Amino acid sequence: MKLDRIDRRILKELQANARISNLELADKIGLSPTPCSRRVKQLEDSGIIDRHVTLLNSNKLGLKLTAIIGISMDRHTPERFANFEQAVAEFDEVVECNVVTGQSADYLLKVMIPDMAYYEEFLLGRLTRIEGVSGVHSSFVLRSVIRKTELPLLHIVE
Repeated sequence: MKLDRIDRRILKELQANARISNLELADKIGLSPTPCSRRVKQLEDSGIIDRHVTLLNSNKLGLKLTAIIGISMDRHTPERFANFEQAVAEFDEVVECNVVTGQSADYLLKVMIPDMAYYEEFLLGRLTRIEGVSGVHSSFVLRSVIRKTELPLLHIVE
């Protein structure tokens, strides 16, 4: 799907506030409500809009510790990786799991947890028990400087 200036504006507004009414969105981007709704539907149908979510305040929910965990695997086989990925997908604490290159780790996980005691139980009780995990290197976020969910759209040209 080719995106134009109006699509970009729609995406920008929806990334900032997914609960915006169609009427408000149409007004902000300069369209009438029906064509605006039609464009949003096309963006959803094309898969550009993947889903609508509600962002929660992690601190208010007691999730005060964020760990970035590098995981090394003992063997680089499709079965080993599939087993690991299936296991970590079951852990609610894992908010991101990425296969990486250029590191000593095979995976980088972003994990959100209440405190260090919880982390220890998570690490020793669950994460290191996954078959194939041969190494773990953890770093902890002291302070988030930039934390956004909006994707950049400037590269999209008409």
